[in-house]
Amino acid sequence: MKLAILTDIHANREALTAVLEDQAARGCDAIAVLGDIVGYGPDPAWCVDRVRRLVAEGAICVKGNHDAAACGPGAPMNPTARKAIDWTRTQLDAAQLEFLAHLPMTADLGDVMLVHASAEAPADWIYITSELKAVGAFRATRARVILVGHVHVPLLVSAEMSGTVREQKARSGLPVPLLRSRRWLAVVGSVGQPRDRNPAAGYAVYDSAANELTFRKVPYDCAATARKVRAAGLPESLALRLLSGD
Repeated sequence: MKLAILTDIHANREALTAVLEDQAARGCDAIAVLGDIVGYGPDPAWCVDRVRRLVAEGAICVKGNHDAAACGPGAPMNPTARKAIDWTRTQLDAAQLEFLAHLPMTADLGDVMLVHASAEAPADWIYITSELKAVGAFRATRARVILVGHVHVPLLVSAEMSGTVREQKARSGLPVPLLRSRRWLAVVGSVGQPRDRNPAAGYAVYDSAANELTFRKVPYDCAATARKVRAAGLPESLALRLLSGD
């Protein structure tokens, strides 16, 4: 099975459309969305409805911190994120908010765990930004592969049977063999607000038959999304971040 892993869509219609087209062209059999459908971006209603359709068609989706904040108090946020979430609430109807509210925190797909932040404490929204930060996640679950979002920057970490945790090199577009002698954690990146200094939309493909993970980057019209951000009256920094990928 080829699983397309999408995360941190952040209400970016153009990026989500490009990624869905790319994963279909690569013959993916299933889709997992690791949360943060909304927040920051100008098209929250469209993106929630698109993900709802994906779920109705069999996709798996878990809750992100911006999804939680859109339908409740959520975790503390910086002023820019808070302003975007306050605006987002005005754009969503009751059914869309209910969908976000009832998303699960985690999901399992065989020996794969799906979570927005860390398996260590999913509702604490821990950022896994290094091999050290990944240790708690490996201790919290016996899943062989842990797929994560939240950080917006791709990261691949492995844990040896001895417990040693190491960051692994991974380049976009090149499949990485997930050796069965180790356990693995991948921070997938972001569809709708990349922060890896490349504005192209990011996602990953997990091929369970080949036992490989491939990080992918997909160009899209980020200038069009930035114009929508400005037209909505959202903070200028959100438009600039889309253009720079930083």
